[in-house]
Amino acid sequence: MNTRLERLNVETSASDTPGNHRRAVWIAVAEVAALLGLFFVYAGDPPPAVNEAHYLVKAKNFWDPTFCSRDLFAASGKAHTTFYWTFGALTQVVSLGTTAWIGRLVGWLMLAIGLRRCCRSFGLPAFASLGVAILWLVGIEHGNLAGEWVVGGIEAKVPAYALVLMGIAEVARRNWSRGWIWFGAASAFHVLTGGWAVIAATVAFVVTERWFKPSDQPPMRFFSVGLFVGGALSLFGLLPAISLTLGATAAESVEAARIYSYMRIRHHLLPSDFPMHWFVRHGVLAVGLLTLAYVGRPTTAQRRVIWIGIGALGIAGCGLIVGALPAVMPDLAAKLLRYYWFRLSDAIVPLILALWLMQLLASRQSLEPAALTRGAALLVLLVATGMFLGSAWERNRIGIPPSTSHRLLGVDLNADAERQQRSHSDWVAVCDWVRVAMPRDEIFLTPRHQQTFKWYSSRAEVANWKDVPQDAKSLLQWRDRFDDIFPKRTGVISLNSVRVPISYAKLRAYRQRYGVRFMIVDNRVATKRLPLVKIYPVNGQQNETYSVYELPYN
Repeated sequence: MNTRLERLNVETSASDTPGNHRRAVWIAVAEVAALLGLFFVYAGDPPPAVNEAHYLVKAKNFWDPTFCSRDLFAASGKAHTTFYWTFGALTQVVSLGTTAWIGRLVGWLMLAIGLRRCCRSFGLPAFASLGVAILWLVGIEHGNLAGEWVVGGIEAKVPAYALVLMGIAEVARRNWSRGWIWFGAASAFHVLTGGWAVIAATVAFVVTERWFKPSDQPPMRFFSVGLFVGGALSLFGLLPAISLTLGATAAESVEAARIYSYMRIRHHLLPSDFPMHWFVRHGVLAVGLLTLAYVGRPTTAQRRVIWIGIGALGIAGCGLIVGALPAVMPDLAAKLLRYYWFRLSDAIVPLILALWLMQLLASRQSLEPAALTRGAALLVLLVATGMFLGSAWERNRIGIPPSTSHRLLGVDLNADAERQQRSHSDWVAVCDWVRVAMPRDEIFLTPRHQQTFKWYSSRAEVANWKDVPQDAKSLLQWRDRFDDIFPKRTGVISLNSVRVPISYAKLRAYRQRYGVRFMIVDNRVATKRLPLVKIYPVNGQQNETYSVYELPYN
């Protein structure tokens, strides 16, 4: 078959000399380094990123159970043990911030290598991966259905997606056995990311190897050695996830699923909660992929990858059906919605379209229709580059971690960069004071809308909105604690309805119930003159935004 990929293989074989090999290695190194630079420009925010405080605090407790030992979230069941074993080990020798940067670089390096291999499997020339990366990142950011992202702070799904890319590259080369191994390794880090990739790749295998296999290709076995090796690797992610369901009654499991799917993570899981324009933007990508499959004249290598994308869309379609069940079977729907049906489609469909667009740009055909198509692809790339730079500027302009930005915390949304930097500095200052002045086993009441107290202070807290446990019993405790310390007073959550109630009876009850002695108050939410003993800031200490009060004894 006279495809671009086969011509590339012939050219590579003809020029396989030691000098050319060294040159190819240096080009590969430079390309990966360029991708790393691109990822840094896009996602090089100061740590912690949105999920880094969530994952790395948990990882540190995994290695050192005395760290935040009284914190319900940190000490609860561990789902992503492979991530904690590998990346989390760094927390024992360096700070959480340094761990985040090392983890990002390793995760981004894995993504860069995987993306480059995907580009080579499509026959793209060196450094075309930079264009693919830009199109891919913009496609995810502006075309996702359920809020997925890939390049950002370090967490379990980042190495998982990198390993999925390696598997896709092997599938494109028809190395199915190796592909299953990579997908299994991805499942070890994040069982849903890798598991959905296995299902989508199975769809691709059935279609391209059973239904529409070219007659000149030898048959491939589905139950290969690689499939069983990948299955064994996936157990490192599957067994910890299963363990989270043990020890809970059927009623507790259902209630935990309802909390997770209908309360805490509904913005990622429940289709009825998605804005309408999210369906439109992801629908455009889906139509683009289906158009490519049926009228784009893909090569056999491309067809295998395209069908992985169609498999991902099929999974998302099943998610939409599940999303219609809450009205008739709410308990079953709550359990099923927890599986993040839209995650793979959000990430893989933009990738395949990005590879296709860059292949159009790399085409050497001079016919007029091809030239017009290349012109359209170039225009898309230029627009995507502008959007990429705009996103990078917006993410980095305020100079503080995204996890402490006012937009994420939902407070003082119109604050300029200087005001956000000042309140961030105040937050770090109060957490530093807690870390220095308070015993390691102290536990605090903290503002509802923050998610980095444990990161900066190394001290436990009763509950916050972000840090929700994943095992059923702990999740129920989290809900009870959260409703107890942040009772709803209106139908709409506002700054006046997200603070701990300042009632002596309530505060005494918290002290007895949770063993908490101190409360951190956001002065933007509560008055600065509370009828409690203030212990920070005092005696010349300065902190405009946050105060620490001691809870009453009686």
